[in-house]
Amino acid sequence: MRKALVNTLALLTCAFFVFPVYWMATTALKPDEDILRHTPELVPDPIFFDNFRQILTADGFWNALRSSLLVTGAVVLAGVAVSFLAAVALARFRFRGRTAFLLAVVIVQMIPGEALFIPFYLTLRDAGMLGTYAGLVVVYLSFTLPFAVWMLRGFVLSVPVELEQAAMVDGASRFQAFRKVVFPLVAPGLMATSVFSWITAWTEFTYAYVLLDDPSRYTLPVYIQSFIGRYATDYGPQMAVATLFTLPVVVFFLIIQRRAVAGLSAGAVKG
Repeated sequence: MRKALVNTLALLTCAFFVFPVYWMATTALKPDEDILRHTPELVPDPIFFDNFRQILTADGFWNALRSSLLVTGAVVLAGVAVSFLAAVALARFRFRGRTAFLLAVVIVQMIPGEALFIPFYLTLRDAGMLGTYAGLVVVYLSFTLPFAVWMLRGFVLSVPVELEQAAMVDGASRFQAFRKVVFPLVAPGLMATSVFSWITAWTEFTYAYVLLDDPSRYTLPVYIQSFIGRYATDYGPQMAVATLFTLPVVVFFLIIQRRAVAGLSAGAVKG
């Protein structure tokens, strides 16, 4: 009885979170008259593909998709590389200011993103990076790196330093011991931080809207907002874009879900 109750609650919780996604996808498969009718239809009948056809033949969608993939890919690759090296330095070496740096990493995560709009804008303007992908990547890295460094530091600390020393005793160089011993054991943490970096950069709207002044460079979150007019909203195409927008995140997570879950669990063991 207790198990059945727990399973029922789990299914209800799952349905609570899945239903908005289902409604988004089904709305994309309905014509305007079915979307705006007073009595909603849970299942589209007949299935209407013109919304997806309209989006997939529009240049704006492909430009936004290219921008999102470019920015997100750069954030993930650069973030994983920099955070991993920083985590190794913080976990393996003792240097002046190490504790202050760790404290700064924690404090940075407490600052609301809205409070940094003006400093980021002025800094990128003075550096000549306003309206560029590089400037947006730098801003996103400032959000993802503190969490990634803190989390990966826990993974590196969980790897006994004696394993590296044993590898070097057997003839391996420090770099070889790092590459063949530490890196494979920290791989689940790298996967977990890459998921966090991907989702943060892929779904961010406000900074992309403010810092990218050229509509041809807008990312997908900003492109979705373009379907909201002053007096009406084009719900069908908007939901079609939103459905396509969620697919890369789902596919990316499904590919690395085992390592990501293992990484999130192991990263909480030691920090």
